[in-house]
Amino acid sequence: MPETPAAAPAALLTHAQSVSSRIVDDIVTLVGHETSSYDLPALASGLDLLRDLTVQRLGRPDREERHPGGACGDTLTLTYEGTGPGHLALVGHYDTVWPTGTLSGWQQPEPSADGREKLSGPGIFDMKSGLAQGIWALKLARESGTPLPTVTFLFNGDEEIGSLSSRPVIEATAQGVDATLVLEPSAHGAVKTARKGTGIFQVTATGVESHAGLAPEDGASAITALAEFVVAAAAVADPAQGTTINTGLFKGGSGINVVAGHATAGVDIRVSSAAEQARVDAELDAIKVSDPRVRIDIDHAWNRPPMTLGPASVPLLTLAREVARSQGRPSLPDTAVGGASDANFIAALGLPVLCGMGAVGNGAHAKGEYIYPDTIPEQTALVAGMLGGAAEGGAWAGR
Repeated sequence: MPETPAAAPAALLTHAQSVSSRIVDDIVTLVGHETSSYDLPALASGLDLLRDLTVQRLGRPDREERHPGGACGDTLTLTYEGTGPGHLALVGHYDTVWPTGTLSGWQQPEPSADGREKLSGPGIFDMKSGLAQGIWALKLARESGTPLPTVTFLFNGDEEIGSLSSRPVIEATAQGVDATLVLEPSAHGAVKTARKGTGIFQVTATGVESHAGLAPEDGASAITALAEFVVAAAAVADPAQGTTINTGLFKGGSGINVVAGHATAGVDIRVSSAAEQARVDAELDAIKVSDPRVRIDIDHAWNRPPMTLGPASVPLLTLAREVARSQGRPSLPDTAVGGASDANFIAALGLPVLCGMGAVGNGAHAKGEYIYPDTIPEQTALVAGMLGGAAEGGAWAGR
């Protein structure tokens, strides 16, 4: 490969194209091992597989630490010393939303209307393709001969359930590097510079049990009251401001002939600003139900803060666009999306971060999620080119 700085980004793309089938093989290997967020044995062996694959492609890391996740999947950090200045983190989760056993019934999709091949599998889009592409990005950048920063990979196994154990590791890692690239899937090729904040609220209704036939008037139905609450909560949403509220889980009662004394609901909340977060908190607390004998308790569990494109991240976006342009892309758009990721934590600290550096495809969390294999070379080369650019130091002018 050419070693001159001007030629390196374009040569990286050519190299990525030549090894694209090998990158696909690694993606298929990762997808072939299911890693549901709730299956600890599968997560443990899946992380072992991911570590072994990284070592096969890059050799043994200079530093390695496995952080126990307790009730969640472990978090693994692998650091490879660079040949130039700077330190970059590549972050991605290996857990998926899919229950163990989903793979056996999975079907491959037909090509798209324009004939483009699709490749499907549980977690292939969100986000095992990004993991493989990140590993190969460092491999290709190394083989180009250009000076590179130190690179730390962070693989966590609990992102889909809120990064409950990995958040401190993510934040500490991000604070110890110059910038972070999150290998989540792209938005149809665009990088993600803004994401909504998320709340995972648990709402509990405590009523009074009684016999539904003999003495219904003695009871105070927790189910009825909670149903009133979730309808009122839905009205607090303001889609024009980017605020959505979805009750996704509802449980209650002890028997069909018993006025329910207990009920719970799980509520997913998405907001685009801290102001909306405060408004939602206040308005949910103000909801009243018709039967005063039922107590409503709300666990205001804000999981991820809103992410915006802060001043520290602007030079990183500029670098990404420069690399994309040098590799023949006419443009590299950025966008805001409704989903949250581990990039939210990093952005909230005021640190440089870009998200959506991974796969191009569609269908996250949907049966039939897929990637376009023909985009793997350019996405891998983009990250590889940014690693080379990072060693020049220009991306960190904002810190």
